[in-house]
Amino acid sequence: MGMTMTEKILSAKAGRRVSPGDFLIAEPDLVYAHDGSAPLAIQIMEENPELYRVFDPSKVLLIIDHLSPPPHVEAAKVHVMMRNFARKFGIKLFDVGEGICHQVVPEHGYARPFSLILGADSHTTTLGAFSAFATGVGSTDIALAIAFGKTWLRVPETVRVNLDGEIKPYISGKDIILRIIKEVGAEGFTYKAVEFHGSSLKQLSVDSRMTISNMSLEAGAKAAIFPTDGILSQWFAQAGLEVGELHADPDAEYNDVISFELSDLEPQVAETPTVDNVKSITEVEGVEVNQAFIGSCTNGRYEDFLIAAKILRGRKIKENVRGIAIPASRKVYLKLLKEGIVDILAQSGFFVAHSTCGPCVGGHLGLLSSEEVAISTSNRNFPGRMGEKGSKIYLASPAVVAASAVEGRIADPRKYLGGD
Repeated sequence: MGMTMTEKILSAKAGRRVSPGDFLIAEPDLVYAHDGSAPLAIQIMEENPELYRVFDPSKVLLIIDHLSPPPHVEAAKVHVMMRNFARKFGIKLFDVGEGICHQVVPEHGYARPFSLILGADSHTTTLGAFSAFATGVGSTDIALAIAFGKTWLRVPETVRVNLDGEIKPYISGKDIILRIIKEVGAEGFTYKAVEFHGSSLKQLSVDSRMTISNMSLEAGAKAAIFPTDGILSQWFAQAGLEVGELHADPDAEYNDVISFELSDLEPQVAETPTVDNVKSITEVEGVEVNQAFIGSCTNGRYEDFLIAAKILRGRKIKENVRGIAIPASRKVYLKLLKEGIVDILAQSGFFVAHSTCGPCVGGHLGLLSSEEVAISTSNRNFPGRMGEKGSKIYLASPAVVAASAVEGRIADPRKYLGGD
């Protein structure tokens, strides 16, 4: 019997063949934490002398991204704690403005096929786009992994998701994953590894794959893995990285197989108060918005701003709309700057900020009052996520957000990009 990609990675780490339900102790290839999760891990290690160590500084990263730069003194103290810890143990630290953790990790070559990656953030699943088993764990598990280079795992069952059909130019990874979440629900992938296959993958850029892997977590996924196909291999080649290839065996067994036909997919929007409350654009079109946010670890990448710029070029956003654009890393920001996209965003009325999580986590740079409505490319729309609990958040693609900013209400981007 063949193996899934998940089983291949975890069997390699266990040193034996493992199957769903098996337990293993494994050494992660990478452990990382940010300013929202690292402080507790560091505190645990400081309070327990036997834990106050780092198993391999080259396999540990700290990233300051959530409250960056610090909007209050408490955050500043956290940043100092992280810098001191990184300096003491020789750990690489990505400081203020360098980028959001799930973006800077692959940009700097830390995510590769067959990798086992632990992140102290739920959306660590993002790195499954690079054929890695990447999963989020809590601060206690991260502290132990940093100290001893070990973690425990129960091998998850694997769900195969087939994506087929011609993807329209106005459809992005965000629309695809929202459609998937609508189908399976918020708990449909709970503690399951999701593996993506199908003819549509040849149209899916690495940026779009990262969005899909990122938000698979919103359906409960333990990991969300893409194979090492031509598109991913080309990405690694352009990055100057020599890597192996990961593919599922043709006779691999899956817990479930779900198929999606994407050729007729319309832009999708997740309506408050849950991520699986997904509607087609025509069902929510016309809802007035006060804020339009393009950014986050979900949709703060180059192609996200490129499609937004196509809509915003030569146009102004509505006067009553606050447009906020936050690239996911300094590298992304500099590329947008070089290509004139930052200028297009700014000329349209968007505020373009340094790289940070910002309003996605309700930290700073765009909080909402109770009567306000936001259209956002981020990954969660729970009450209070971006401000007061009475505010409303609609999740959508960068194209929908840009079109909505122009009209001051949720708008269909097909009229700007050409479409049905």
